[in-house]
Amino acid sequence: MSLKQKALLFNFLGFAVIFLLFRFGLSYLLAIKPVYISVLSAVLAMVIAPKFAVASIEGVPKLLMKWIFLKGFKEL
Repeated sequence: MSLKQKALLFNFLGFAVIFLLFRFGLSYLLAIKPVYISVLSAVLAMVIAPKFAVASIEGVPKLLMKWIFLKGFKEL
């Protein structure tokens, strides 16, 4: 599995897990229409989910992660 495929998979898994947590958590807490809960969950998940990317550092491709709760980039 190439690094680009891993980055895509990690992006999807991070978004999906956070989206599902918000989706069911907000539906438990708020009494609004399910469509609005889904949209709000998607927006919050896009903002909060970690972002993974492949970058070439000194000619070597590396998998990097950026997250709003961590300062800078983290190499995986």
